[in-house]
Amino acid sequence: MGSQALPPVTVVELVSLWQFAPVVTAFAVLAAGLYLWGVLRVRRRHPARPWPWYRTALFLGGLAVIVIATESGVGSYDDVLFWDHMIQHLLLLMVAPPLLVVGQPVTLLLHASRNPVHTWTKKLLRSHVVTWITWPPFGVALYLGVIVGTHLTGFMNVVLSNDTVHEAEHVLFLVAGYLYFLPLIGREPIHWRVSYPSRIFLLFLAMPVDAFTGLVLGSENANPFPLLARDRPSWAPTPLTDVHIGGAVMWVGGAGLMFAAMLAVFFAWSRETASDGGLGWLETARRANFAARVGAHQEAGASPGVPAQAARASADESVDDDEHLAAYNAYLTRLNEQHDR
Repeated sequence: MGSQALPPVTVVELVSLWQFAPVVTAFAVLAAGLYLWGVLRVRRRHPARPWPWYRTALFLGGLAVIVIATESGVGSYDDVLFWDHMIQHLLLLMVAPPLLVVGQPVTLLLHASRNPVHTWTKKLLRSHVVTWITWPPFGVALYLGVIVGTHLTGFMNVVLSNDTVHEAEHVLFLVAGYLYFLPLIGREPIHWRVSYPSRIFLLFLAMPVDAFTGLVLGSENANPFPLLARDRPSWAPTPLTDVHIGGAVMWVGGAGLMFAAMLAVFFAWSRETASDGGLGWLETARRANFAARVGAHQEAGASPGVPAQAARASADESVDDDEHLAAYNAYLTRLNEQHDR
């Protein structure tokens, strides 16, 4: 539909005005079909432990967000209104990817598949390429680079003049968002395990960049994207006003969505802390390491009549700090004696 033929934008138009995108529709239908097939296979193979329904709902919700962003009124006006374009970007970069990540499609595939697919999937997850692209700093750098590179350069003019580049931009947003959120809010069997404080920190890193990008766009004195003025409907705001509104969408919307992700991680951290007796992840790790070292010392120094398993159990069950300190001092003494020999 040409920009001149589009009616003035309203909530009703955004909801009711749809355009058909064959590639997006085919992808959404195929992904949903394969996912539901996996859910049914898991239910048949493990009737006592079916796939969680909420993960299915979240994954399908992520696919629905992709369809809405590209085929609803949001997708119809994205070549005309910059602020609508920014809404589409947030949906594809910060809403759809987290939903897909929490849906755990890779874990579902491992549960539902058999060899050789099961073996191939595990080999792929352990490959150097997957290990590298799922490295959290890489995801952060890619995400921040996409935010700045697609909004504060002349790339927007290329997008407005080339439909192929525009579609590729959509894919770029989905991939960048998925790789960014995967190690931070996901539980897929990838190589990296990120602590909760680090997750919150890496999510927080994106907020200043979102705000900076929005502030730069909102403070422009001249239209930075000349092609916005091409074939512009009479009812649309001026290109510069449009860019200012788009900057506000990026600033407020991006910060709000990232804050919601940080809250989700914080609540998950709180639940995990409650489940370990309120010790927290750091204290739990410290005690586990301490118990292992004390247990090893007690096994080495245990009398022949005391089984090693009993010595280890004694170390695990002991919670007295004085006993732990004495055992640890004995462990250090043993190390020094071995070193002197």
